[in-house]
Amino acid sequence: MREWLSAWFTPAPDSAVAHSIRKGKSPWVDSVHLLWSAWVFITPIFDRFSQQWAVLTLVSYPIFLVLYARCCLSSRRVTYRYALLLVAMAFALLPWYPSGLTYFMYGCVMLCSRRMSLRAYMAALAGLNALCLLETWLLHYPWQAVLWMPLSSFIIGIAVNAERMSEEKEIELRLTHDEVRRLAATAERERIGRDLHDLLGHTLSLITLKLELSRKLFDRNSEAARRELEEAERVARHALAEVRAAVTGIRATDLAAELASAKLLLESSDVSLDYGSLPASLPAELERGLALVLREAVTNIARHARANRAWVSVELAGDAVQLRVSDNGRGGIGSHGNGLCGMAERVRSLGGTLAVESPVGQGTRLLIRVPFRQRLKPVDVAPATLPSADGWAAEERHAT
Repeated sequence: MREWLSAWFTPAPDSAVAHSIRKGKSPWVDSVHLLWSAWVFITPIFDRFSQQWAVLTLVSYPIFLVLYARCCLSSRRVTYRYALLLVAMAFALLPWYPSGLTYFMYGCVMLCSRRMSLRAYMAALAGLNALCLLETWLLHYPWQAVLWMPLSSFIIGIAVNAERMSEEKEIELRLTHDEVRRLAATAERERIGRDLHDLLGHTLSLITLKLELSRKLFDRNSEAARRELEEAERVARHALAEVRAAVTGIRATDLAAELASAKLLLESSDVSLDYGSLPASLPAELERGLALVLREAVTNIARHARANRAWVSVELAGDAVQLRVSDNGRGGIGSHGNGLCGMAERVRSLGGTLAVESPVGQGTRLLIRVPFRQRLKPVDVAPATLPSADGWAAEERHAT
């Protein structure tokens, strides 16, 4: 029995309770809506309390609680069954139990837990409310007690559907952001592979050939062997300089991916984002910090700014990196508003400063300035002359 009850009240993976748990909420959050069931006990005030009402409440209210729990715990594919059972119970009780109208309201609202289009849900509501009005008219219910039912069910149903659609859009947007970052990381790995192949493949082959030549010339012509070794050393130094330059370009990956994600987020909110090129020599730690600051700033624009254009620029200014984020929204935010406190703390952790300019009606401009210590550039080495395939063959013949 205990195992059966445990299985019965275990939330399905796609249930409303499981969805709340995934969002970090309490599994009991949906029980708050049971407060509206107080109308079951308020309804007799407008008529009179009776022994019949008490008995029907004792029988029906526990059944209502079980059906409501199943609506929250069961898969969205079958939730409509329990919602329709609530409606059926209400229709069955109405001849003797006016409080059944509350059960009818819950059934109509919980019907939207099933994934259906708004048009289909509105059609279902219209049909159920027509049946309810017909039954209450035949039972001679006062029109004042019944008229609010279809109005309330449509209003609540539309509100719940709008909330569900908003959550679905947010989930899709989050998945899209994750996909953008994944694609950006994949593209960067492919670029790194191509760059390393182009940089090192030919160069290492040349170094290998020159070392083989120097080994063959070592006993017969030590001077020629020494020249080959020096040439191999110059080629290796040149390859090292090119690899360092390539790695410097790789370091802009995080910020570039965040800019791509920001453009996607803002354009999904009908905000056009313009940004320029990125510096090519940012330390990885500094770049990751600026990427997180940029993410918070762009999220604020999408949620609060009511803008239609935004601008981002990252540039080196003397011994500091400057990140500018601006929009043409409503402005008027303070230095402690809309997540700016967390952003300022993150900037301070990087040793920088955050300046906010947000006149009312004239947009918001953020200036993030972080100290940047330039690293020593690699020593410039004159590139060695790379012989052609004919030259390699000639050197090989000379060595033999």
